[in-house]
Amino acid sequence: MNIQQPTPPHVRKFWALAGILVCWLTTLTAPAQVTATNLQTFAAQGIVREIDAGAHTVSIQHDAVPGYMPAMTMPFAVKDPRELSGLTPGDSVAFEIKITPKDGWIEHLRKLAVSLAPAADTNIHTTGPFRLVRDVDPLNVGDPLPDYGFTNELGQPVRLSDFHGQALAITFIFTRCPYPNFCPRMSELFHDTLAVLAQNPAGPTNYHFLTVSFDPDFDTPAQLKTYAEFHQYDPPRWSFLTGQLIDITALADGFGMKFWHEGAGINHNLRTAVVNARGRVQKVLIGNSWTAESLAAEISKAAMVK
Repeated sequence: MNIQQPTPPHVRKFWALAGILVCWLTTLTAPAQVTATNLQTFAAQGIVREIDAGAHTVSIQHDAVPGYMPAMTMPFAVKDPRELSGLTPGDSVAFEIKITPKDGWIEHLRKLAVSLAPAADTNIHTTGPFRLVRDVDPLNVGDPLPDYGFTNELGQPVRLSDFHGQALAITFIFTRCPYPNFCPRMSELFHDTLAVLAQNPAGPTNYHFLTVSFDPDFDTPAQLKTYAEFHQYDPPRWSFLTGQLIDITALADGFGMKFWHEGAGINHNLRTAVVNARGRVQKVLIGNSWTAESLAAEISKAAMVK
């Protein structure tokens, strides 16, 4: 007859600890559960201005979204393209804006039975009933960069000619734009590109990034400095500029970057330009689908031009 001996206390303690360790390791290796802790949802409504079914986007002139952003016109990605079915420009719609730290889209898009009026001009202010603009020619690859004057986030005067001999990346934003796919993404991409360049010990050292605001009434140097610090900028490598609207518009127009007031909001497209060390346009990037690595490669080439 076999008689089981009691398990010594030190052995029982060993197996108890082993069980805890196995449970802990199982937890670490188990598939991560998807949570919505970083997802924000905002109810919104507006007027359809343009539909791009192929790209699954719809441009909507929307009212102010309380607690999130002022009224403006912008294209939204639609997760379910079936929600675009039956919509036409001019339709009044209600929808939900879904926001994560890195992305944004809309859901539950539905047509309203009652037509909405365009949002009143209560949030965005212009410098007057009209704006002065220069008649500028498009800036093509190989063209010299015009010399306009601005003010940086430190309140210092800056001219584009001050950066001669350096490769430049120039983009355009306004700090009140919270939608992650637009102005915040441009700033995020600049930050990431500078990190890529800094990590290359054999890379160039003669480069500088310029972020130009097209909302100078609101984007004072102090406001730009706060925004720059939020994006963890490196002042010797990255400047945020404001200035006279006529100069901002002229520079933006040259690169095909358009912005305009529509109702209560600012509508705009996205452009980023690369200028080589000789002060000539090397490339103009359209939209926000480019990567930090691709821009870093362009800057490296632009910095080598003598």
